[in-house]
Amino acid sequence: MSGGSNVPAKILFFVTEDWYFCSHRLPLAVAAREAGHEVTVLTRVRQHGGVIKSHGLKLVPIELSRHGLNPLADLPLVARLVRIYREERPVLVHHVAMKPILYGSLAALMAGVPAVVNAFPGLGYLYASADPRARLARTLLESALRWLLKRPNTRTILQNSDDLERLAKNSVLEPARTVLIRGSGVDLSEYVPQPEPDGVPLVLLASRMLWDKGVGEFVTAARDLCDRGIAARFALVGGTDSGNPRAVSIAQLNAWNKSEVVEWRGRQDDMPAVFADSHIVCLPTYYGEGVPKVLIEAAACGRPIVATDIGGCREIVKHGENGLLVPPRDPVALAEALGILIRDPALRARMGHRGRQIAERNFSVEKVVRETLAVYRGLLAA
Repeated sequence: MSGGSNVPAKILFFVTEDWYFCSHRLPLAVAAREAGHEVTVLTRVRQHGGVIKSHGLKLVPIELSRHGLNPLADLPLVARLVRIYREERPVLVHHVAMKPILYGSLAALMAGVPAVVNAFPGLGYLYASADPRARLARTLLESALRWLLKRPNTRTILQNSDDLERLAKNSVLEPARTVLIRGSGVDLSEYVPQPEPDGVPLVLLASRMLWDKGVGEFVTAARDLCDRGIAARFALVGGTDSGNPRAVSIAQLNAWNKSEVVEWRGRQDDMPAVFADSHIVCLPTYYGEGVPKVLIEAAACGRPIVATDIGGCREIVKHGENGLLVPPRDPVALAEALGILIRDPALRARMGHRGRQIAERNFSVEKVVRETLAVYRGLLAA
């Protein structure tokens, strides 16, 4: 490719869901447009198409499922992608998550797209699961990724050092073509610290309602603390994900809600207000996380965090500084850590203050946008 790094180019984002694009990639796309690039968004459109177009971005709808990788069944999807890439003629495509990375990279190769950025927001279920079927699928997937990610016109973005080391150890990628950008960033002017509300401490788990996010362990820990007479409230915030086999059923969520141990509030749009109403934020996930955005948001809002000691969570939670890390799938350790913070408001305040400092230093959306645009410039200048 030629023409210099500052020449405007046509950039296409391929993200499976419109809500995810708006939540995690919209500021980046807007910054690229403001830098003079023409930006197209390829995604499944449900409720956020108007938001995308209102920011001056071209929207190309596509129907697909983000769940599962079946190359034979997905051949029509690859053919559609090749046709779209040839029609749109992007100079650079930015794929987010496993299915867009795998099929989008293949389509970009067939359509002759000059530059490809592949961004992993974590490695997901295939890498977190010990199921033999997941291990087999992982082996087959890595064979394809070795071929696609090592092409000279590509860059791979990973969110945490654990994922980078794992893929490099398995020779899936080349470190020279890989960039570490921690998370998708948050708007620090929107997510700001607020004083703790009065009353009994509220412990919050905000996430998609998936078993792999540690929802079951959270409920077990909450029940244990309540049985011990520790005064606290517990709330789940997030919608269900009916297309995901690891989703918690609505019936189960309603049953927990009726038990009066844990309240299920469903999906909430005003997350700064949700954090302001809380005292502690918890994410006992064992999913293949990148850097969970909800934990960055919680830190920016000055809330102490209890999370699992896994890659991704360790990027934002520093044990003993802005939160506590516990082993995954361990509700006893989770209850113990939550109990420490429930009983100690001074410790919560210190950890919350430190969390804001960490968010300001490492996780602003401006930092993430700046680092990603630098990746674009490097490819466009090649």
